[in-house]
Amino acid sequence: MRAVILAGGQGTRLRPLTDTRPKPLVPFMGEPFALGLLRRLAEAGVTEADFLVSADAAPFAPLHAAGERAGVRVAVRTEDEPLDTAGAVRRLFAEGLDQAALVCNGDILTDLDYAALVAEHRSRGAVATLALTRVADTSSFGVVVCAPGGRVERFVEKPPAGTLEADTVNAGTYVLSPDAFGAFPGDGPLSFERAVFPGLVDAGALVIGVASDAYWADLGTPRRYLDGHRAVLDGRCAWPVDPLLERRAPEVIVHRDAKVDPSAHLGPGTVILAHCTVGAGARLTDCVLLEGSAVGDRAMVRGSILCEVASVEPAATLDATVLPQGATF
Repeated sequence: MRAVILAGGQGTRLRPLTDTRPKPLVPFMGEPFALGLLRRLAEAGVTEADFLVSADAAPFAPLHAAGERAGVRVAVRTEDEPLDTAGAVRRLFAEGLDQAALVCNGDILTDLDYAALVAEHRSRGAVATLALTRVADTSSFGVVVCAPGGRVERFVEKPPAGTLEADTVNAGTYVLSPDAFGAFPGDGPLSFERAVFPGLVDAGALVIGVASDAYWADLGTPRRYLDGHRAVLDGRCAWPVDPLLERRAPEVIVHRDAKVDPSAHLGPGTVILAHCTVGAGARLTDCVLLEGSAVGDRAMVRGSILCEVASVEPAATLDATVLPQGATF
């Protein structure tokens, strides 16, 4: 199986976490998010993965070795201009990709069964297969309306809640056959959501939607980043965790190289990475401490992220904040 990972976004909403690296390389559960994704893809049978990035491939270089360890050959492909969500994928197919490919967004946290999605695509002979997720409020999403057998009939952009019977939205994971771009010649920007999928449906091509109850979340903001950690910690999302992270409580994990004073209180949703220090009497809950960060004695940290080597001074209170790399509060 071959996978294509869309990893060209700028990650502006996730700053300052993305000030020093692309969004797919932001640490998640102790390792770059893209590494966890590679592990999940390998478990599903993927043997080749193409990361479609922006103009700079250098930050992604470590993924080659990481992929080799996971049994996946990794290629990193740049784009000389922004190509929207589908332009770079079309270019890859045009270079001679002759098999169906699994397409993933590089910032979507999900424990979707990738192998089952590909199997459904192949068994139905579809041109495109879309993973769908159900939402309670459709007003912020594009709804995918399907016939009883799963064939996609139409797309409705952000309908008010309750105005459609359908509640399934695009979950950002697709399987595409080699002929998916046959009606979309060219080599410039192209959108899956605005052009490819509606165009295929309008042309009568077989596009199917597969609804799933798998966990699904966009990690594109600091709050969603924290929520994603919480989902893995409490078991709602199955995701690879750095083996050097040790579970200290049902929803608390700490790197074995971190130093936490025995009198510190670690509440639910706490993730502490390597070389961090937490002082006496400190209280932490719903927070992530990236490598080398520090929390002083009697300090309180809630709903916050400490970037690398950031520090909270003794007796300070940090609430709902992202502390940039090297900063002191």
